[in-house]
Parts: sequence; C-alpha cells; structure tokens
Amino acid sequence: MALADILSDLRWKKFQVLNDGFVCLVDCMGDDGSVVQAARVSYGEGTKRVSDDRTLVRYLMRHRHTTPFEMAELKFLVRVPMDCWRQWIRHRTASVNEYSTRYSVAIDSTQTTMPHEWRTQAEQNRQGSGSPLPADLGEKLTEDEHHFQVTARQVYQKRLEAGVAREQARKDLPLSTYTEAYWKIDLHNLLHFLALRMDAHAQQEIRDYAAAIGENIVKPLFPIVWEAFEDYRLGGLFLSRLEAGVMQRLLARPRPGAQYTLEDFLAVQDESWRSLGRSRERDECRAKLERLGLLAPVAT
Repeated sequence: MALADILSDLRWKKFQVLNDGFVCLVDCMGDDGSVVQAARVSYGEGTKRVSDDRTLVRYLMRHRHTTPFEMAELKFLVRVPMDCWRQWIRHRTASVNEYSTRYSVAIDSTQTTMPHEWRTQAEQNRQGSGSPLPADLGEKLTEDEHHFQVTARQVYQKRLEAGVAREQARKDLPLSTYTEAYWKIDLHNLLHFLALRMDAHAQQEIRDYAAAIGENIVKPLFPIVWEAFEDYRLGGLFLSRLEAGVMQRLLARPRPGAQYTLEDFLAVQDESWRSLGRSRERDECRAKLERLGLLAPVAT
C-alpha cells in the first residue's frame, strides 16, 4: 500500500486503550525517505551514495545520529487518564494543547479497573507493580472504585449546578478522570518516548498507550525506521563498561554446564559492587546475562 493510502487510512482512526481511552493520528509530516534525505544532505552534492535507504537508516539508529529523525513529525489526539497523563507530559519535547476543565465541563469518563487487573507493589522496585492480587480482593476493590468514582462525579455535578466556577468545582475529581490532548512530536523524540514507555519497567497502563502508538501508527508509516528501532532500541542490549568487564571475566572462566551459575557471576562481579549488600546495578547486569543465556536464571 502506498504511503498516502496508509496515511489516509490512519488519520482520525481511534485505537482504543484501557476502557475508554484512545490514540489517533491527526497528521504526519515525513516518512522513511525524509530521514534518509536529511542524512544525505550532509554528504554534499556529488558524494557517491554508498548505501541504500534501509542500510543508512539502520546506521543512523545504531550510531545514535538523532537529527535526521527529527525531520519527521506526527500529531496525535489522545484520551488518557490523568494519572497516566502526568507521566506522559514529563516528556517535554512535544507541543501540547490539552482539554481545559476551566473552560469546559470535565469529561464524564473514568478509567476503571477489572477485578483481575489489581496489582501488588513490587518488592524490589519502589515505583513499580508486582504480581496480581487475589481475585476475591480484586472484586471488592473494583466495587469500591465504582462507588468512589460515581460519588466524586455527583459531587462535581452538584457544585456546577450550584453555580461554583468550573476551575474550583473540579478540584476533587479523581486522577482516573480522562483528559484529552493534541500531542505533536518529532520522530526522534517519539521513539525515545516509546523506548521508555514500552519498556517492561514502565507502568502497564502507559505501556498500553505506547504500544498502541508504536504498533498501529508509527510502524506502518515508518516501516524501515521501526525495524531499526526494534533491533537496536527495543530488542537491543546496552552494556556499561563495568558490565562488559564482568562478561569478559565470566567468559574467561571454565563453564562445566550449559550456563554459568550465580556463584560464577558473584565471583567475577565488579569490585565497586562487592561492598554493597544489594546493588541494583549488579542485579541489572545479572538480568542482562540471563537474557543472553549465559547465566542460569535466578529464582526470585
């Protein structure tokens, strides 16, 4: 399908996220060719073209040449719960115009949580989630959520009907209330947003939004860029100097089995980690070695 047809098909098409959220493409400037064109202008007239478009895009992504990716822009309309939007808006490299509850009545919709969707607090990550809560407890939490959200909306409506200013009446609306915004961002910064928010450590709800944008919109519009992004960012693995040193020392040891053991890993860990009872950096290194299949997975 031609790019113009893909763009026409995607424009204003709403991809549902959560119970009542969505993302949709408003407009797009540029394509894979725009990235290539921006990169090749650096060569100057008459320079021999030594690589095809795909090879060049992959080189740019691999070596983190970011400017050519800034030559394409996308504009979205999104509907997001307020708590999720707080994380979203921290990415300050976009132009934003958000629905105002000072001028208009707040959107009469809230994010709801199914009984099986409640999660425990992660033990080792103070900002993340752990395993699902028991189903019977989830039923009660969902029931309480519904009661609270209905009550909060009723209080808000009563204030409006009593003549309270919208800017004041809104103050007790829950963070689960949906907001809408136009969000315009260049391709480089969008990919940075997606790399962070599609990561397994991101909150599940914003991961759902990032996946909807990436898979449904960016991928069909920029297939060559997306392929490189998956290979070098989403599926890639970055090693620090310390981690590379650990891997070198580990690989220099005899390996009796198919994988090295936790004891092997602890024996070659970096000196700066040895004095610490727990080290997040060390744990991240261990996880990378497990992902590479070098280290036997450690039960948690």
